[in-house]
Amino acid sequence: MKSNIQDSKQNYTQTMGKRLLFIMALFLFGFSIQAQDKKAKDLLDQVTAKVKSYNNITIDFKYSLNNAKENINQDSKGNVTMKGNQYVLNFMGVTKIFDGQKTYTIVPEDEEITISTVNEKDDDSITPSKMLTFFNSGYKYSMDILQNVKGRKIQYIKLVPVSAKDQRKEVLLGIDVQTKHIYNLIEVGKKGTKTTLTVNSFKTNQPLSKNQFTFAGSKYPNYYINKLD
Repeated sequence: MKSNIQDSKQNYTQTMGKRLLFIMALFLFGFSIQAQDKKAKDLLDQVTAKVKSYNNITIDFKYSLNNAKENINQDSKGNVTMKGNQYVLNFMGVTKIFDGQKTYTIVPEDEEITISTVNEKDDDSITPSKMLTFFNSGYKYSMDILQNVKGRKIQYIKLVPVSAKDQRKEVLLGIDVQTKHIYNLIEVGKKGTKTTLTVNSFKTNQPLSKNQFTFAGSKYPNYYINKLD
């Protein structure tokens, strides 16, 4: 029974982590979409140029999952540090490290580490190398509302999936007009589920350790190592 509970919990954590990476991909780098609205494209191009100009990015964020019909209201906090195609993500008590070749998923509560090689040909895998081109097609987008949030002007861009099979009704990307940084991303599902990723802190070009994205097995002497390949 305990094993089944742990497996279920791990699957849930992995699903949430994958979903978060999916959102982060759009959140940071998914702006090279086919032009359909010149103003929206110009703004997204400015955001992209800003992101590409940084050597590294560190973000503290809040992740919210809401569905009124199902009475679901969950909030989680996390942080991610990225440099090139490498990253360290801390979310829901789990640490995920990608060193450019392998992904290390560290679950302290279960004392387990899963190691896997990223398959670039897997369409379902969200990898840093795909982040620049993830949303190159399949979406219509346009300028949406301009909001004043605590003195900041936030311009939203609406992205609508072209495919009728897509479970998302729309995605709203909030951009700080002055800094050209992302304020938040709101994903609205067709069944009423809404996920929101909000930036609490956006830091760039921070001094990082040379081993920032290196997995050190010696730190986890008693952990079970699960190698998927």
